[in-house]
Amino acid sequence: MHVHAAPAPGASRTQSVLRFSLVATLAYVAITFIFGLRAHSLALLSEAGHNASDFLALLLSFAAVYFQTRPADNSRTFGYQRAGVLAAFVNAATLVVISIWIGIEAIHRLSSPVAVQPKLMMGVAAAGVVMNGVIAALLWGVARDVNMRSAFLHMAGDTLSTAAVIAGGAAILFTGHTWIDPVLSLIIAALILWSSIDIVRETLNILLEGTPRGIELTQIRSGMEEVEGVINVHDLHVWSLGSQSHALACHVTISDIPPSESECILVKLKHVLRDHYNIHHSTIQFEHQGCPELEGCVVPIEDMSSTAAHSHHGHAH
Repeated sequence: MHVHAAPAPGASRTQSVLRFSLVATLAYVAITFIFGLRAHSLALLSEAGHNASDFLALLLSFAAVYFQTRPADNSRTFGYQRAGVLAAFVNAATLVVISIWIGIEAIHRLSSPVAVQPKLMMGVAAAGVVMNGVIAALLWGVARDVNMRSAFLHMAGDTLSTAAVIAGGAAILFTGHTWIDPVLSLIIAALILWSSIDIVRETLNILLEGTPRGIELTQIRSGMEEVEGVINVHDLHVWSLGSQSHALACHVTISDIPPSESECILVKLKHVLRDHYNIHHSTIQFEHQGCPELEGCVVPIEDMSSTAAHSHHGHAH
């Protein structure tokens, strides 16, 4: 059985959401960078860097959505299902690097304090909360796979961290303590790191063809062996083609029966995999008990040997 890549449902709506998000994010990056410099605020500059990474993340997600809609061909027999997974991995890995940079810079600021302009911080951050909140809400509506989920996490994290900048600006305004800005940056960095690690782990598992999250091989093997006519299941492999598409390959031992009877077993096995484990692409090879040398035979080996010997003698005459 072979499954061709089909256009993802709602792909056009997803692309529209991403287009709007790209334009809005790019505009906000410019605003936070310019006013971050004017306010001498590391928190705002870290927000600019974070949003710049979000712009790249959204751009990668947009490209991935496009590629995922392309059908399979002779060069890409599974289609481009992993384009979104690869984009999500790059997005999350970039965020890990950015969070480390922000943390290092914040520690440096703690040792060498810089005066900031809290009112400017709060004004710019307030605009960011609105923009990031709207984009996060739109992305949540189309977050059906790990690619879009990583994009949503980017923007949701931005919304929370930008709200924290407002709180930090207010605290600096009322207390005059400039150390609040770098401490706030450390909190933002920790938030970015926390939201990214899980995506990195999930996408790495898919790219390395590990067993999909939430799937236990022992449960699948037991479920398949409960099908009438199945003696045992071995050489079992399950991996992900994309974040929502899984594949399976295995050997199944059955009795030495005609192909017409084994077809019924195959249908039942595929039904179990599809309905209980959401596995739609399966490759199952039958091995017949009692046929150790000629796999797949339904005629006893000794009969085939005698038939071959009779044929040889016939040629001798």
